[in-house]
Amino acid sequence: MIKNFITHASIFIFRGLLAIIPLLLCFFIIRLLYVLIDKKIIMFVNKYLEVKEIPGLGIMLLLVVLYLIGLVVSNIVGKQAFRLLESLTQRIPLMKTVYGLGKQLSNSLSDDQEKKAFKKAILIKMHNDGPLIPGFVMGSLMSHATGENYLFVLAPAASHPWTGFVMVVKDSQIIDPGWSVEECLKIVLSVGIVTPKEMQA
Repeated sequence: MIKNFITHASIFIFRGLLAIIPLLLCFFIIRLLYVLIDKKIIMFVNKYLEVKEIPGLGIMLLLVVLYLIGLVVSNIVGKQAFRLLESLTQRIPLMKTVYGLGKQLSNSLSDDQEKKAFKKAILIKMHNDGPLIPGFVMGSLMSHATGENYLFVLAPAASHPWTGFVMVVKDSQIIDPGWSVEECLKIVLSVGIVTPKEMQA
């Protein structure tokens, strides 16, 4: 009787835990955004203009500022201003490195296919019957000697998808699973927990 009750209770406690994990995750993310972004922005604004500390106001102000910056960089004058800032950062050694890393990150998330660092999500065949490794096509080149097309591929690390191993592989060494870059990023970041429903290849 007691053993059955313990088994019954443990099953439903575990189910309750599984049900509450997404809610807890949402709570911690919201809390993190509030502490790291919302409160900091309100504190900064209060130095120049006194405003009430309303939860979410700091994030809303940040979104408005980002929207305005997006409008500015979308016109010719804004693009020229950012090019000038970029040329200035290229002259400062440490700033050049930091800005370069930031630019690569922003390009990888860009909607512009020409700027995107991650051109395509693929699976890399290490051996004929070996495991398939998720990766991203970064660029390509043609071999003048053989006429074959080679791809520069990043096999990302789970902890940081913008780092990992860079490989040069032949077209025949890759499989196109039909996934978007975003879907493949989710696979890597979740360590395979979040996966697409199907694979075309």
